[in-house]
Amino acid sequence: MSASPASRRAQEVASIPSLRRINEFLGNSTYSRRQHVPGICDFTLGNPHQMPQDAYVDALREALAPQNDQWFAYKTNVAEARAAAANGLRRLLGVPFEPEDLYLTTGGFTAIALALKAVADPGDEVVYSLPPWFLYEPLAVEAGLVPVKVRINPETFDLDLAAIEAAITPRTRVVIINSPNNPTGRIYPPELLQRLATLLDEASGRIGRRIYLVSDEPYNRIVFDGARFHSPVEFYPYTLLAYSYGKTHLAPGERIGYLALPPTMPDRKELGTAVGAMQLAMGWIFPNAVLQYALPRLEEFSIDVGQLQRKRDRLVEELGRMGYRLRPPEGTFYLFIHSPIADDEAFTEALSREDVFVLPGVLFETPGFFRMSLTASEDMVERSLPAFAAAIERTAN
Repeated sequence: MSASPASRRAQEVASIPSLRRINEFLGNSTYSRRQHVPGICDFTLGNPHQMPQDAYVDALREALAPQNDQWFAYKTNVAEARAAAANGLRRLLGVPFEPEDLYLTTGGFTAIALALKAVADPGDEVVYSLPPWFLYEPLAVEAGLVPVKVRINPETFDLDLAAIEAAITPRTRVVIINSPNNPTGRIYPPELLQRLATLLDEASGRIGRRIYLVSDEPYNRIVFDGARFHSPVEFYPYTLLAYSYGKTHLAPGERIGYLALPPTMPDRKELGTAVGAMQLAMGWIFPNAVLQYALPRLEEFSIDVGQLQRKRDRLVEELGRMGYRLRPPEGTFYLFIHSPIADDEAFTEALSREDVFVLPGVLFETPGFFRMSLTASEDMVERSLPAFAAAIERTAN
């Protein structure tokens, strides 16, 4: 008789080292004990540290007012929401998405889980690059899939295509990429995406089964310096695109996103039928009614990207002057910075004693770095600079 009341899969998920580290950081750390103390400098998560935009609040308030007796009834993929989201993708990417190509979800997180379960069977392999968004492995393991990890180029933060190719086996079903990338801030250029598409097409032929690409794109509108974002859907038709409005509006607690199948995907109608069925089977993962009603207005604006860029520029300049090694991010909310000492956990713990909180690189399976979120307030940025200066000076002595 089993001694544990938990299923084997639940035990396997709970035992993932990166997940255990995250849970420890969020539940039993200096940060967890002081995160709500006034005056700290919080650069940990992509959470807001200023009041939300009036336009965002107004959109939700308007959507909340019922217009008929079915306003709060069960909702699946509301037609107006789908159409607005498809129009937004067409404007951003120049790809002719249709409303029926989009499947609305409770955030981009669920869109990734939906994509994995729609195309992969238990035992299939999922390839992704390190440093990753730290929940790819739990999502894969929960779906019964096998994570296969490769490293990025540590100098350019680009994908290591040779490493991806070497990792592909007859069991490979999915490759996940994330651009603009969390945590590095890298936007993968079109020539790299084209080479990746060629690699995956040739590998699919070699192993005799189609390899799908899951493109995790919650930051595709958070780009700096006038950069043009390119999505893998422009180059590889077997791409499933996951998106979240929680990043675009810095409202991660309001869960709405979608999974999109490009119009170039062969047999997308058949796959779409399976995706629609999984939306119900995974626990009615459609966004709630109010957020779906608000979506057409949410497509009209975003957070102030210029303000994020100003904070990026300030931190890159000041931290670089102090001696920190970092590449300016091209998008996202984050800076991914070399720790001045090898033990990034010890360095981030030393910062925490000054009430400056960042995430150590080990949470991203990349020791020797730390991540800062640009969603910290401008006041936090300025107050943190003396602590960063003192911290790196201590390492030189």
